[in-house]
Amino acid sequence: MTRDQSDFESFFEGYVEAYNRSLGDSVDHEAIQTHFSPSFIGAGPGTLMTGDNDEAFARTLEKGFAFYKSIGTKKMNVTSVQITDIDESHYLAKVHYSAEYDKDGEPLTIPFPVSYMLEDTEGQLRIFGFIAGDEMALYRQYGLISD
Repeated sequence: MTRDQSDFESFFEGYVEAYNRSLGDSVDHEAIQTHFSPSFIGAGPGTLMTGDNDEAFARTLEKGFAFYKSIGTKKMNVTSVQITDIDESHYLAKVHYSAEYDKDGEPLTIPFPVSYMLEDTEGQLRIFGFIAGDEMALYRQYGLISD
C-alpha cells in the first residue's frame, strides 16, 4: 500500500496527543498501545531491548510518565516527520519533537529526534521499533535531573 506524508503525520500527531493526555491525571495506555505492534524493539546508547505490547508494557508506561511528570514535562509537539520507504509495507520515520517543560517555574523547550520503524499491517501503521538518543544526558544538560 502506498502511503502519503499526511498518513505518517496523522499517525504521529495521534501518538503525541495520547502522550500529552498521559501527562495528565492518568496514562492513556490504550491509545499509546494502539500505536505499537504486538512485539517491538527499542534501542538507545548502550541499550537494546525487546518488548511485548502487553500488561508489562502498560506498567512501564505508568513508570515512564510518572518520571516525565516529575521532571516537569508539560507537552510534546511534533515539528517534522521524515519518511524513508523500506519496502511496500515497512518504513523508517525520523520524527523531530519539541518538548515543553516547567523548570523551576520557567518554561523550557528541548528539541530532539527519535527514529521509528513502522509496519503497515492490514492498513494500520504500527511501531515495531524505535531508536532514541541519550534522553538522560539531555535532561542533565538542561538541568532537569542531576547525577
